[in-house]
Amino acid sequence: MAHILCIETASTNCSVALSVNGSVTAFKEDNNTNYSHAERLHSYIEDVLDAGNLTKDQLDAVSVSMGPGSYTGLRIGISAAKGLCFSLDIPLLAIPTLESLAHRVEAENTGLIVSMLDARRMEVYASVFSSEMTEIRSTMAEILDENSFLKYLEQGEVTFIGSGAAKFQEICHHPNARFVDALPSAKELAMLSEVKFQKKDIEDVAYFEPYYLKDFIAGKKVAS
Repeated sequence: MAHILCIETASTNCSVALSVNGSVTAFKEDNNTNYSHAERLHSYIEDVLDAGNLTKDQLDAVSVSMGPGSYTGLRIGISAAKGLCFSLDIPLLAIPTLESLAHRVEAENTGLIVSMLDARRMEVYASVFSSEMTEIRSTMAEILDENSFLKYLEQGEVTFIGSGAAKFQEICHHPNARFVDALPSAKELAMLSEVKFQKKDIEDVAYFEPYYLKDFIAGKKVAS
C-alpha cells in the first residue's frame, strides 16, 4: 500500500494531498493570490498527515508538480519535497504541471484539452492533450492572439483550462472553444504519482530542478 504525499505549488494555489494507492485520503489547499506558499505549505503538510493518521516516516514517496509555472511557487514546493525525500530517504516523483491540470477536465470530455497557465501580459505556458490524456503537443511558452490553437479548434471541441484560459477567452470567439476556470491541484497528482511509483519512475533528488521553460524569449511569437 503506497502512501504518497502530493505537493502542488506551481500557481497561486497552495495544495497538498495524501494519496493511498492512488486515491486521495486527505487534502488541503488555498488559492491565495498573494502567493502565501512559504507560510502555509509546511503547516498544510502537517495538517494533511494528521488528517490521514500518518507520520512522515510512514510515507513511501513524495510527489511534486514540476512546472512550468510560478518560479517562486515551484522553488518552494520542490525544495520542500526534496527536503522530505532527503531526510526520509524516500523517492521523489515529479509530475508535469500541465498534465495534471488537464486531468481536471471532466471524464466525459471527448475533444482536445489545452492546459494553459498565465505567464504575463498575453503570454501563457500551454500544452495540448487528447481526451485520453495523451500529450499531442508538447509544452510551449507563447503569446496568445485570436488565431492561437486555430488548427485544433477547426477539428472540433477544444477545452481550455487553467489560469490562462480566461485571458484567451477574451480574444477567442470560436464556436468550438470551451473554457474552464481552474488551477492545478494536488488531487490530480494522486493517481499520476501512483503510476510513476509503481513503474519506479523516480527523480534524482540531488539534481532534480523545476521545469521553468527557460528557453522562452519574451516578445517572440511561438507558432501554435
